[in-house]
Amino acid sequence: MALSLVRTSNVDALLGPGGALQAALPAYEHRPEQLQMARAVERAFSDRSYLLAEAGTGTGKTLAYLVPALLSGRRVVVSTATKTLQEQIFFKDLPLLKEQMGLEFEAAYLKGRGNYLCLHRYNSFTKDPTFGTREEARQWPHIQSWAARTETGDRAELELPENFSAWPRLSSSAETCLGSQCPLYEQCHVTRMRREAEQADLLVVNHHLFVADLSLRGAGRRGEGVLPLYEAVILDEAHALEDAASGYFGCGVSNHRLEELARDAVAALPETDARFPTLRALAARVRTHAEVLFTQAPRVLGLLGSEGGVALKPDRMALLGGPLEQVRHGLAALGAFASSAREPELAALTRRAAELTEELSFLEKVESADHVYWAEARGRGVFLRASPIDVARELRVRLYDAVDTVVFTSATLAAGGRFDFFAKRMGLYDEDGAPVAEVRTLAVPSPFDYAQQSALYLPTHLPDPAAPGFIEAAAEEIVQLCEVSGGRAFVLFTSLRNMERAYELTKARLPYQVLRQGDRPKQQLLESFRELPSVLFAAHSFWEGVDVPGDALSLLIIDRLPFASPGDPLVAARIRQIEARGEGAFEQYQLPQATLALRQGFGRLIRTQSDRGAVALLDRRIVTKPYGRAFLESLPDAHRVRDLDGLRDWFSEG
Repeated sequence: MALSLVRTSNVDALLGPGGALQAALPAYEHRPEQLQMARAVERAFSDRSYLLAEAGTGTGKTLAYLVPALLSGRRVVVSTATKTLQEQIFFKDLPLLKEQMGLEFEAAYLKGRGNYLCLHRYNSFTKDPTFGTREEARQWPHIQSWAARTETGDRAELELPENFSAWPRLSSSAETCLGSQCPLYEQCHVTRMRREAEQADLLVVNHHLFVADLSLRGAGRRGEGVLPLYEAVILDEAHALEDAASGYFGCGVSNHRLEELARDAVAALPETDARFPTLRALAARVRTHAEVLFTQAPRVLGLLGSEGGVALKPDRMALLGGPLEQVRHGLAALGAFASSAREPELAALTRRAAELTEELSFLEKVESADHVYWAEARGRGVFLRASPIDVARELRVRLYDAVDTVVFTSATLAAGGRFDFFAKRMGLYDEDGAPVAEVRTLAVPSPFDYAQQSALYLPTHLPDPAAPGFIEAAAEEIVQLCEVSGGRAFVLFTSLRNMERAYELTKARLPYQVLRQGDRPKQQLLESFRELPSVLFAAHSFWEGVDVPGDALSLLIIDRLPFASPGDPLVAARIRQIEARGEGAFEQYQLPQATLALRQGFGRLIRTQSDRGAVALLDRRIVTKPYGRAFLESLPDAHRVRDLDGLRDWFSEG
């Protein structure tokens, strides 16, 4: 490791009044909140304990944890929920600490395998390059030129569409990677990335890669994880960790996954090999049976017309018993044929076929009490999934048993002023309610003056969100609100259906650039939003991790309180689990989860001390229902306005 910091340095000397940061940046103003958090993180590293640190927007929490992490002398993983923050840390914050403050360290920026060109799969693809559309085919010469010169293999260097369908055939996953058996292992971009990471003091990753590493280590697959061994973890945007972990600690089989196996089988041998005809026939058998299964599944499982996932039921899965058995027979035959071969590609087929068989059997039985089973359709994909209802035990076994220092931080960790909800969801208490490690908590307020910088508009004249006509009335309100703000608005929805309906009702009436999530990649939408007065209709991913400082975003409209849908299979399973313990699921799970989500949405508005804007929540329940008080008490102390005239006056005063 390359760390060579002066051990007598501490966070006060670097971040305190007159410290190194202030000396390096003359315009920098000391932030007491930042130093308070940095001291708490420093103590966690010193005591080898766990810290839950809620830090409001604008506290400078990134430097508050980076400095003590680098001073600790240990290899630390910093994991974030989004690649945007990951890039900010690596390309902005760490260079500041190294170049402006003189700290000496080595850092590595890591993404999942799927972000990198796999040289072995690329070579196979070049023999028969096929694409989903002519537009994708036109990208091929550009990809070839890039592949010949790239030093990193990171697809971010290319301006490919996010949904470029050929990319999975040019990259590898934990399932398809041949590991050290690959003939191009030494030249591999992922191998090089990992070796650079082994020399680093600080590893900057995202939650998906972090939990993928935990999952691989737990599964013991090929004896290693994605990341080199580390000694401490900082989880930024830690509120998003549970959802990321739920996906990786379970299993899933899709038509895409089986199709990829069949395609890789055909590519595993040259056509001149005497075994090729048999292997091709076995692959075709798997493909045919998979097509039958996943053609029938949407109708049998009730996916047709559903917006989200549907729970898998034993009786419904029994109706798919015949197609499932045929797929398993096809996988067994393919795996058996490949098992006697020496080629690493064929050995990988045997392993993959066995894993798919095991997962299909697990999914078909629908019998594990601590898992939730569901299916979903996305685009042309049909997915059968199983995830642990509660990731607490998984985190205790895979993370807490191995690492003695973990810092959880976010602008939203406390619900109702308490950290209990988050701590329990993260498994920091065992089944008897006893802490699994020494856990400290810290809540550092934002330095922003929300009473002066923000307004909160809560109309009560709109119908209840569950009543007929709500979205039509909300659309009318959206038009009037955007007239007040001159556009410059995010309109955030809790469902894609409401987003689409409101967009269709208002797009022709809004005299601004009107943007919609999904029409273009997220970063392109944000760039367009910043360039012209705009109204952006969005859901899900725009509720958090989006940063638009300045006047470009002056109004945030939220259609309804963000309660997770009780029809979502995972949410429903968590509710049943809590009620089975004799506890109230609404108070213990649904309400605190929703208040944290609303705070995340509110947090998109005020990003700097000069920002000014309003939040409009179109859900009357925040005023009319007793639980509305919990939402209001969770929000920053914004100036309250009662009607559009009041909001218009507030904007004119600014």
